[in-house]
Amino acid sequence: MKAFVDQGAISGAVTLLLHNGKLVHHEAVGMADLEARKPMAKDSIFQIMSMTKPTVAVCIMMLVEEGRIALTDPVEKHLPEFRGQLLIAAKSPDGALTLKKPSRPITIRDLLTHTSGLAPNPPDGLKELYQKMDRPLREAVLVYSQTPLIFEPGAQWSYSNMGIATLGRIVEAVADQPFEQFLANRVLAPLGMKDSFIFPPEDKKPRIAALYDLKNGKLTKAGPEKLGGDAMHYRKGAVYSAPEFGLYSTASDLSAFYEMTRLGGVVPSWVQGPGTTPGKRLLSPASVAVMTKLHTAGIKAGHNPGTGFGLAWEVVQSEQGELNLWSVGSYGHGGAFGTHGWIDPAKHLVGVFLIQGGDATTVKYSFLNLAGASVQ
Repeated sequence: MKAFVDQGAISGAVTLLLHNGKLVHHEAVGMADLEARKPMAKDSIFQIMSMTKPTVAVCIMMLVEEGRIALTDPVEKHLPEFRGQLLIAAKSPDGALTLKKPSRPITIRDLLTHTSGLAPNPPDGLKELYQKMDRPLREAVLVYSQTPLIFEPGAQWSYSNMGIATLGRIVEAVADQPFEQFLANRVLAPLGMKDSFIFPPEDKKPRIAALYDLKNGKLTKAGPEKLGGDAMHYRKGAVYSAPEFGLYSTASDLSAFYEMTRLGGVVPSWVQGPGTTPGKRLLSPASVAVMTKLHTAGIKAGHNPGTGFGLAWEVVQSEQGELNLWSVGSYGHGGAFGTHGWIDPAKHLVGVFLIQGGDATTVKYSFLNLAGASVQ
C-alpha cells in the first residue's frame, strides 16, 4: 500500500484483516490530506458510500424478525405512495414514453436484490440531491415512487440507489423514527461503532479524510460535484440521510459489523464501549444466511465476473468470482470512492480496505489478492 502512495496512485489507505476473529493486520499509510500534510491514521474516518447498503439490509432484517414486515411484502403496503406505479412499455425516438401497469407490484425483496425495476439514480427533478443532500428522505422517496419502472419486477438486475433509499424509508415508516436514528440505535451503538454516522458531528470532522481525483497522473482534491458534495464541507446543512451511500466509518468500526455477520448475527467478544454487550445477538443465523445467499440465480447480476446478489450483499457464486482469491460464498460490498469490505467464510477472513479516490480499482484489487493469498 505504501508503494501505491509513493507512486501517487492514492493519497493514503487504511487496511484491516481479521482471521478467526483475531486482528492480524491493521495499518495506515500516506496522507489523509495531502495539502495539509495530515498523515493517515488507523482511526481516520472515511466516506464509505455504497458500503452503507448492507447496513440497511440489517435494519430491514431486524424488522422482519420482529414480525413487522416480510421480505415478500409489496412496497406499497408500507409506503402507499407506490400504489399504481407504472412501467415503461416503450420509448419513442423523440423521448415520449408509453406506460403500462407492471405484472405485479415491487416487493421489499426486489429492492434488496436490485431487481425491482427502479432506475439507478434519482430523476432530473432531483438532479443535485446527491450533492446538496437538501431534501429529506421522505420527500425524495415520494418522487421515486412516481418514477416509472424500467423493467418488470424480478425480470432483470439493475443496481438501484433509489431502491436502497426506499428501503431506508420503509424502516422510517415502520419504526416511526428517522432512518439514521434507527441505524444508530439498533446497529451502530450495539456494535461499538462510535465513529460511524451520516451527519458528521463537529468533533469528528478533523479525522475525516479528504477525497481525491486522479487527473493526468496527479491527485487533485475533488470538488462539490461528488456524491455528498465537497468532502471538506462535511455535508454542511444536509438533511438527506442517504441510506444508499450516507455512512462515514472507520476500519475498526466496519470490522465489528462484518465480524457480526461472520458470526451469524452475534456482537463480537472484543467489542467495547457504552451500550455494547459482547455476545449479544443482533440477528438470527437464519437472517444472516438469507441475506448472504445468492438470490439472482439465472439473472446476469453483480459488479464483478462470477458474482451475483444476495440481500444488499454481492456474493461470489462461481469459480470466475474466485479470481480475486475470494472463496465461493464470500460476500461484501464496495463504495464509489474505492472502499471495500468483505467476508470470506471459508477462510474465516474479514477484510476492510479504505481509500478516498485515486487509482482505486488497481489498488483495491491488489489488496484483495494480497489478503486472499495470506490465509494459509
